[in-house]
Amino acid sequence: MNLLSEGIAGTLESSDALIKVKKNPGAGIEIHLESLVEKRYGKQIRKVITEGLEKLGVLDALVEVNDKGALDCTIKARLQTAVFRAADIHTYHWEEL
Repeated sequence: MNLLSEGIAGTLESSDALIKVKKNPGAGIEIHLESLVEKRYGKQIRKVITEGLEKLGVLDALVEVNDKGALDCTIKARLQTAVFRAADIHTYHWEEL
């Protein structure tokens, strides 16, 4: 999937995550994570994001995550929405990430 601009999804509310996705030409996937639970769940959050980007076909992206204790399903939904927004996709074919 080709990212055209920055896509943002989520909030800074408790149990949610704010995810920003933007182009990162030729540099692969970079994840910048800020989380209340990073020490305990940081590895899992990064895994969910990496696997989600792979399934969406995103090869080069800079992902900024501000996590407030979101569950994996919330992170997946926020990531998918941010990627669709960054790719300027308006017709959604939702599927399990």
